[in-house]
Amino acid sequence: MTAAESTSCTNARTKYLNGHSDVVGGAVICKHQQHAERISYIVNAMGLACSPFDAWLVLRGVKTLGPRMEAHQRGADAVARFLNEHPGVEKVYYPGLPTHPGHDLAKKQQFGFGAMVSFELKGGRPAVEKFLSRLKIFQLAESLGGVESLIDYPDTMTHSSMSQEDRRTAGITENTLRLSVGIEHPDDLINDLAAGLSAASE
Repeated sequence: MTAAESTSCTNARTKYLNGHSDVVGGAVICKHQQHAERISYIVNAMGLACSPFDAWLVLRGVKTLGPRMEAHQRGADAVARFLNEHPGVEKVYYPGLPTHPGHDLAKKQQFGFGAMVSFELKGGRPAVEKFLSRLKIFQLAESLGGVESLIDYPDTMTHSSMSQEDRRTAGITENTLRLSVGIEHPDDLINDLAAGLSAASE
């Protein structure tokens, strides 16, 4: 079975579909029926299927997926525009911004721009540490897709297993921060980030 014939979506149910950071689950999508049947047999024989309770949690999350995504994206758009205009920020990566190189493509192929925002903070790691220490709403954590807003420092968290050279080649610097924007009110999120940016410049 090749990668083209079967795709494993390990976070398909864990993140936005569930939306409440309390399920680990995925899905395998197959091109051929015989592969689906073989995988189904193995999952059943080895007891790898998700529990009924986890399945219920995902179904609960799916019921609110639409309004949650609207809130996620509304907040992400407001946050991205705020960061993009702030003098303490070097660059913002969010396809909803007209200046993003993938903006036109994103408009063609999707109905929204998602809730993941990355940015480069001026001042290097000392500024990043001051920034993170001031935040109240954004929690420092490695995840995405939940109703709560999270912030991640890839250089020492999600991508720390990569060599520094590989991180830099991938565009991850000591200034890079990644946000998973939750469903809190955009004004509250912006105020939280503004406090952090104020601390970073001190």
